[in-house]
Parts: sequence; structure tokens; C-alpha cells
Amino acid sequence: MQSQKWLITGVSSGLGRAFARSALAAGHTVVGTVRSEEDRQAFEDLEPGRAHGRLLDVTDAAAAVDVVAEVERTVGPLDVVIANAGYGLEGVFEETPLAEVRRQFEVNVFGAMATLQAALPHMRGRRRGHLMAVTSMGGLMAVPGMSAYCGSKFALEGILEALGKEVAQFGIHVTAIEPGSFRTDWAARSMTRAARSIADYDELFAPIREARQKASGNQLGNPAKAGEAVVHIASVEQPPAHLVLGSDALRLVTTARAAVDEDIRTWEALSRTTDFPEGAQL
Repeated sequence: MQSQKWLITGVSSGLGRAFARSALAAGHTVVGTVRSEEDRQAFEDLEPGRAHGRLLDVTDAAAAVDVVAEVERTVGPLDVVIANAGYGLEGVFEETPLAEVRRQFEVNVFGAMATLQAALPHMRGRRRGHLMAVTSMGGLMAVPGMSAYCGSKFALEGILEALGKEVAQFGIHVTAIEPGSFRTDWAARSMTRAARSIADYDELFAPIREARQKASGNQLGNPAKAGEAVVHIASVEQPPAHLVLGSDALRLVTTARAAVDEDIRTWEALSRTTDFPEGAQL
């Protein structure tokens, strides 16, 4: 496989680090964004000469444009860009302050958009490239206590699907990466938890929060295998628009999508009653 140049946001830990390691192992050059000078140096030490660290807060759209432009000049034309940086916000909908919800969307949605928008003009000019973003199985199904997080990932899913249809004409591929539970610190250090305040939700939510904390560090998914899967789809001629990672994600997403299909079938007759009987007026 021909060597590629990658940009991945949020490579200091978790899946971002795993994607970068796998890309480097495959012989690619990787530019990884981090938030501190210490993390930048640690990333470059992984593979001196092919691992390039850059400082970036993905919520700063102007900085994203500058970083991508500088990378294009100094490292070379980017073949693959992965908007990976993000975090989880856990909390019952009624208990979650709107300020925390806005911050969740600022990072998970607008941060990803800023990264992809910064790279797109360069790829469009070359008529090639592969844009990816990490959503979640929580972008295709929802669970109690993660409304803000799932909302941000559902939003990103819609953006990516529309984007893919817009840029296919330019030879640019777009993939939503939808991981299940992987053995990273996502549910520990990287998770923000809204304060509990309403006892009515205790019976439902307390066991969910406790189970997630207990599972942290013992999840089913292997980050290294996720990295290998992402490197593989970056090498194929027709990559998928959606890449679900993990057997747990496959099971939960399939069940959730079946429930939506069942609602559509059950209420199909009522859905049809909302048309004008004479049809569209053209």
C-alpha cells in the first residue's frame, strides 16, 4: 500500500492514539493534534520523522484552518483526515445544565466540523481524499443518561452523511466511524458527569452509572484492532460511509434500527393520511 499522510485530532490517548499507532505501523506519516507541549513531544517520540505533533483546540475554527494549511505546506498533501477529538457527557436529560450540553456540542460537533472544513478545500482542489469522523454507536442508537452525548453524535452522523453526498463528485470519501465500548479511558478520565439532583431518576440511572464505572478498563473492544480496521478502510477503493466497530455496537445498533423500522411499519397508514388527496401542486 502506498504511504499516505494523515491528520488525526486528539491523539494523546484513546482511539485517536490507537488510530495513529496503526497508521504509523502501516508506514504512513501522521500529524496528530494535542492540547499540551508534553503530549506533543510524547507523540513525536512514537516514530521520529513520521509522527508530527501539533497543538490545537478543535473548538478554535480559525486555528484549525491555520494548522491544516501549515501541515499541507510543511508535511505534505493530506490523504486522510480523522476528526476524532471529543468527550462523553453523562447525565439524565432533566439534570444536565444547558451550558454543559452546549460545550458537548461545541467539541463533538463544531470541533469536528471545523477540522473537516479546514481540510476540505485542499482535498477538493486535488480531487481526492478521505474525510472521517468518530461518532459512536451512540450516534445510531441512544441509551438513558447520555442524551447530550448521543444528541451530539446523532448530529454529526447527519452532517457526515450529507457531506459524503456533496463531495463524492470530487473523488472525496467520507466515513463515520461508530465505535462500541473500547478499552480506553473514555468512561473514566475523559467522561464528564452531570451532578445528580432528582431522586425520581435514581432507580433507572444509578445502576447505569455504576455499571459504566465498573466496566471502565474492562470493555470488550480492543483499540489496536480498531486502529487496524480504520487503516484498512483508508486503503480500499470504495470505503464505507459507516463503519461500526465492535460486536456490542453491531448488536445494539441493529436492535435500535429494527425498532425504528417497526415504528415506521406500524404507523405507515397514519403517515400517509397527512398528504393532500389531490397530490403535489407543481
